[in-house]
Amino acid sequence: PLSVLSAVVGVWLSGGDNNIFTQISLFVLAGLASKNAILIVEFARELEHRGCDTWHAAVTASRMRLRPILMTSFAFIMGVVPMVFSSGAGSEMRSDIGVAVFSGMLGVTFFGLFFTPIFYVLLRKLEGYRKLYVPTH
Repeated sequence: PLSVLSAVVGVWLSGGDNNIFTQISLFVLAGLASKNAILIVEFARELEHRGCDTWHAAVTASRMRLRPILMTSFAFIMGVVPMVFSSGAGSEMRSDIGVAVFSGMLGVTFFGLFFTPIFYVLLRKLEGYRKLYVPTH
């Protein structure tokens, strides 16, 4: 959701419109945002299995995966910069994809690093409450 919000705001600020190329870029963003969250969640679960509490595991996992996530995200962002500033024949298409992916990846990188550990902890607590209060048949 944060990648879509960031992409839509970026397209809106650049004066673009919601066309098929913008929507294709939203699918790209969904995959990349999921990849970043999966990295953090996998490391947090591993740390929890080693005995860390949920909050410490989530924060440590986010800190441990910070550099790889930033490196892949910024490499991808820098890769679409030529599309953002494209000119010539077909530049409207490339620019729409570039702006949406550029702004979406910026948003999901910064928001994801902060919100993924929070959502991880909240969902783990909800899972614990469900096990305590929901009868199993």
